[in-house]
Amino acid sequence: MKTIEILEKLICFDTVSANPNLNLINWCAALIEDAGGDVTLIPDPTGKKANLYATIGPKNRAGVMLSGHTDVVPVEGQAWTKPPFKLTLKDGKYFGRGTCDMKGFVASALAAGLNAAKRDLHTPLHLAFSYDEEIGCIGVRSLVDMLRDAPFKPAFCIVGEPTSMQVAVGHKGKMAAKATMIGRAGHSALAPMAVNAIYMAVDFINVLRKVQDQLVIEGAQDSDYSVPYTTLHVGKINAGVALNIVPDRCEVLFEIRSLNEDNPNALMDKLRSHADDVAKRYQSIAPEAAIVIEPTPNTYPGLSTPEEATVVQFVKSLLGANDTMKVAFGTEGGLFSSQLGIPTVVCGPGSMDQGHKPDEFVSIDQLAKCDTMLVNLLARLEEGIT
Repeated sequence: MKTIEILEKLICFDTVSANPNLNLINWCAALIEDAGGDVTLIPDPTGKKANLYATIGPKNRAGVMLSGHTDVVPVEGQAWTKPPFKLTLKDGKYFGRGTCDMKGFVASALAAGLNAAKRDLHTPLHLAFSYDEEIGCIGVRSLVDMLRDAPFKPAFCIVGEPTSMQVAVGHKGKMAAKATMIGRAGHSALAPMAVNAIYMAVDFINVLRKVQDQLVIEGAQDSDYSVPYTTLHVGKINAGVALNIVPDRCEVLFEIRSLNEDNPNALMDKLRSHADDVAKRYQSIAPEAAIVIEPTPNTYPGLSTPEEATVVQFVKSLLGANDTMKVAFGTEGGLFSSQLGIPTVVCGPGSMDQGHKPDEFVSIDQLAKCDTMLVNLLARLEEGIT
């Protein structure tokens, strides 16, 4: 099967992160196994989702891993003019949810795997397809655990997130957390005698903004990023029962997206100290007033692969490219690099400018460039050169 035939099928699977991905994974597994590849599925506790890890070629040596996620973001509330779960070609672009982020690469990787099965590879090709990447690289962690105990780990990894087919050597890490404000409830007519947890949240958010301002001026800087410093961001606030009740609880979800040079744990410790100071202002009225900060699971490390690394030069040679870049979004690449020591770059078709939007698309030209890169990769694996 060709890349476009595979992509057409992949787009039809509604693999929004809230939904199962098992139908897609089973279809991919059957495709690879029918071609003679070796497939391992790693199910989640519900049995409704799974990672796929496949090897094509010799199993007794390291190879090159192509990594991609199978889940996509929701389409609800977006003004699509094309059917999101049906591949549509128009004006040299393939439209559909996930075409860019990142079923286009998964389709190209599968096509390469089928092609690899027809060749006498000296070095194996590995395919790694994960679930729940869009909610914080959650699913891939069980695949990482499996590879940690494997007798042979991949020598290199290419994560196929959309980079317009440029070689990306870095992305920021993400640490997500929930801050819970504990105040004291009361009647709104007697509000000064209670402690409003929303007011506590406002004070804490102002602390976040001040720390952000300090990072802009005093923190590490990396001009390779469009936002060259570590960022703090509040994404959600939950509080209140009724207008005439002073809320005694408020939850704030926030994140740190950190440069490799900044320590997110140290930043979190600093925020906890500031949070304690905020809570103390209210303890004269309510001694139980407190702010509790807890990390959430959707946290992952950054990626920082040296420009001179062999994997960088190798992937450049597949593309005929000279330059590298860094991307603003996160990937599973940081986990492969930091937890398994697998040299990793990010390189895939399309631009994240199209990701997560209505009428998401990837161009014919970008898919063709990805296919060419993987054809060149197979030639190198056949020669035994990595």
